[in-house]
Amino acid sequence: MEIETEAQPKQIIFSAVQPSGTITLGNYLGAIKNWVTLQEEYRCVFALADLHTITVRQDPAAFRRHTLEAYALFLACGIDPKKSPFFLQSHVHTHAELAWILNCYTQFGELSRMTQFKDKSAKHADNINAGLFTYPSLMAADILLYQSNLVPVGADQKQHLELARNIAERFNGAYSPTFTVPEPYIPKVGARIMSLQDPARKMSKSDENANAYVAVLDKPDDIVRKFKRAITDSEARVHFAPGKDGVNNLMGIYSSVTGLTNEQIEAEFEGKGYGDLKLRVAEAVLEELRPVQERYEKLIADKAYLEQCYTEGAQQALALSTRTLNKVMKKIGFLPKQF
Repeated sequence: MEIETEAQPKQIIFSAVQPSGTITLGNYLGAIKNWVTLQEEYRCVFALADLHTITVRQDPAAFRRHTLEAYALFLACGIDPKKSPFFLQSHVHTHAELAWILNCYTQFGELSRMTQFKDKSAKHADNINAGLFTYPSLMAADILLYQSNLVPVGADQKQHLELARNIAERFNGAYSPTFTVPEPYIPKVGARIMSLQDPARKMSKSDENANAYVAVLDKPDDIVRKFKRAITDSEARVHFAPGKDGVNNLMGIYSSVTGLTNEQIEAEFEGKGYGDLKLRVAEAVLEELRPVQERYEKLIADKAYLEQCYTEGAQQALALSTRTLNKVMKKIGFLPKQF
């Protein structure tokens, strides 16, 4: 006799990125492309973290444009708003409300030890504001509002996730289980794409050298030119090994867009030089980005559709997050709202 077993509910994944400026190939391969895959296996909640962006002064018109462009680009990359809520953080007020509450359950010493606060304070010495300091409490609110089981994180965000876990455990210990304590989700491939000009550093849109990064919306000629100028080494043999940061990075990018293993890549380029590798990586990236760029051009021209998507996403996110916020406020002892 066959025994029917109840299907296990899918785990919840929350992920958010800031909408400021250019989206690089590193962002796409390290985060966005993974988001698309995750939608099939998990219950995903995605956001553009525009509240986080204002810790640095923004030009209002550029900020609005970047936010809309980023939203359209994420849809073009494959985020499906019918499968996963995808919204603007500033449109869901529960994020800011829970962030204030969690500020009161986060220790000053914990925040002062955050590496990113130290780095950004040095970089923006003329604007070391309180939001920059309490940024991790808002990030914790983003995650904990949705009872997230997993959070995709890069190496630079592990410390923030660990703080979110500490805050959740502290609150749960004080008031009984309230928050799911999230675990990191770290993709095995393509998680860290490095600069084409300084492969010891992560690819970044803020790099002063425009040849160091590839933007998802770069023109084909520019993409080819940037890869041709990529830093390698003097060995002139395509293989993955310690100390070959430039070649390792190119192989990592190629692997991310083709699915080939390092062994398969080494076999493909046996007897060939770095010029062959650079050109083939550029061609593979162009093949990967061409449909994204075509979808983006259609989406950015349809402002009404974009508005519909982010509004519906915010409504879904608000419904989900309000349950958690109400539970938190009740446990703390706030009087319930009568409206």
